[in-house]
Amino acid sequence: MTRVALIAHDDEKPEMIDLVREYEDVLSPFDLVGTGTTGKRIMEETALDIERKQSGPLGGDTQIGAEVADDRMDAIVFLRDPLTAQPHEPDISALLRICDVHDVPMATTRTSAEYVLDGLAADGSE
Repeated sequence: MTRVALIAHDDEKPEMIDLVREYEDVLSPFDLVGTGTTGKRIMEETALDIERKQSGPLGGDTQIGAEVADDRMDAIVFLRDPLTAQPHEPDISALLRICDVHDVPMATTRTSAEYVLDGLAADGSE
């Protein structure tokens, strides 16, 4: 089953909710993982079930990175705030590095997320 992680900095959580609502039909057959607060918000505002890891400041992004290293993750959507990210929010550097090492796509903007999700949906329909 396709496994996708969903992570968002605080200011990007509304954008993540909007993206997930728009792509709910695409995401529904996937095995979804999220950091604590992002996963909770998605489950509260959609019908999707999310396996919640720790929140970002407590290492949820690191837990997701470990799944990438263990070849258990197909893609990551990490909507980040490049201008005003707060110190308590997950850092993208280590996660980006592990995704590059293991050739796992990571989308960091709404547009790139749409391309990744559309690609995963197309792969699943073949």
